[in-house]
Amino acid sequence: MESKNPIQVSERIFHTIEYLAQSGPTGLQELSNDLGLNKSTVHRILNSLICMDYVRQDAETSKYSLSFKFCKISNQILSRNSMIDIARPYIRQLAELSGETVHLVQIDDIHAVYIDKVESPRNSVRLVSMVGKSIPLYCSGVGKAMLADMPDESLRSIWEQSDIKKITEYTITDFAKFLEVIQDIRRNGYALDNEENEAGVRCIAVSLKNFQGRPSYAVSISAPKDRMDDRRIQELKELILDTKEKISHETGSI
Repeated sequence: MESKNPIQVSERIFHTIEYLAQSGPTGLQELSNDLGLNKSTVHRILNSLICMDYVRQDAETSKYSLSFKFCKISNQILSRNSMIDIARPYIRQLAELSGETVHLVQIDDIHAVYIDKVESPRNSVRLVSMVGKSIPLYCSGVGKAMLADMPDESLRSIWEQSDIKKITEYTITDFAKFLEVIQDIRRNGYALDNEENEAGVRCIAVSLKNFQGRPSYAVSISAPKDRMDDRRIQELKELILDTKEKISHETGSI
């Protein structure tokens, strides 16, 4: 009697699950054709998944679809893996490598809220930022990084809802100029805050997507302007883009 390869069996089960996740309700023959498996094999896989409440079969159409049990599992995973927990080791490393303060923010309507902050032990200058404080999206590096990852209509809506004003002499208040900056961010992959939100402070920032693929978070490196000239920005961009890639890989949002 031929023994079954447990890896092959597992592959077939997960391929079936992945297929149903993408296709929605599907008949047995279609599943068999697209998975390249005979109908009896697919039928056994489906029956096993039905017994475990992972798949259900519509009584009228006889089509198969995934059950909401997957949503329950997903929610359990997400509840134990918040962005703060995922990002913390990476932003701590970024602070150590850069020697500067690193922030993690989350979008909140037309603002960004600091949800984590790591200061480098080598940094003797402490910034006034604090966890829980909110800043406008339109005039911050983290805000512009997230806005650049949004469709133009969403970007314009946030601009129109914001209280646009000159917080510093460098704050951009003209929408046409703002769009030019957004285009630069989209080309470069990172945003800058050139003393637009706080006089004497510059930062470089990148956006991070949530588990649904929306730009909901951002990471920034901030420092007094005398330590953040354009040459230093070019050095830091490699570090922060690498950090973005690592966090995005963790969240599956690459």
